[in-house]
Amino acid sequence: MQVQTLPTPPKFDGSALAVCRGLDRRAAGHVMAISSLRRKAAGETLFSEGDDADCIYEVVSGTLRLYKMLADGRRQMMGFPAAGHLLGLAPAGTHVYTAEALTDVTLCCYPRASFHRLVNDVPGLARRMWAVTSDELRFAQDQLLLLGRKSASEKLASFLLMLADQQDTDHLSLPMTRTDIADYLGLTIETVSRTVTKLKREKLIALPQVNAMDILDRDALEAMAAGESAEHF
Repeated sequence: MQVQTLPTPPKFDGSALAVCRGLDRRAAGHVMAISSLRRKAAGETLFSEGDDADCIYEVVSGTLRLYKMLADGRRQMMGFPAAGHLLGLAPAGTHVYTAEALTDVTLCCYPRASFHRLVNDVPGLARRMWAVTSDELRFAQDQLLLLGRKSASEKLASFLLMLADQQDTDHLSLPMTRTDIADYLGLTIETVSRTVTKLKREKLIALPQVNAMDILDRDALEAMAAGESAEHF
């Protein structure tokens, strides 16, 4: 029987990883020494809500979806982390949401116990993690505003702009389904589809492919996301 040889995982410059950003070469080397690469195919679960959080993960490539299941079976989508995002910063030691691969993903895995020791020993790492957790808090606050006070059009405009910033382009890849988007925005899939159609009709966006979207008028979309548009739907 022929044994399949797996490709050798790529070596990364530690300074390119979010955890190591701003650290000197020696400090980044200590972090990289405890790390390993992990890959998940689209549809695979990285971890489930309630699992022990034995690792901190950084997304190297690909996109995941994070969600919590409510007692009545409904799903609240928590986010769609891509390259540079950290997962598993669970203070209680257990994951509070489920993480699934939307696309094939590569992650850098940092064992939690080893990582915690490095936070105390590596200069600058504690400050870097403070910045990361501050970003997570800001993201959570933005999500509360998105769910609580914005109209459907404002929610969708905010979501598209978030993806544009995350992907650093106005030519968006949309690996998530419209059901995923609806669950993230707290809307029905019908409302999402109706709002997408209206944005397309008003030439704010274009839909060149099933899983792609182009932002055609960023200024108008930003005004809509900020609640400055005259029309709310």
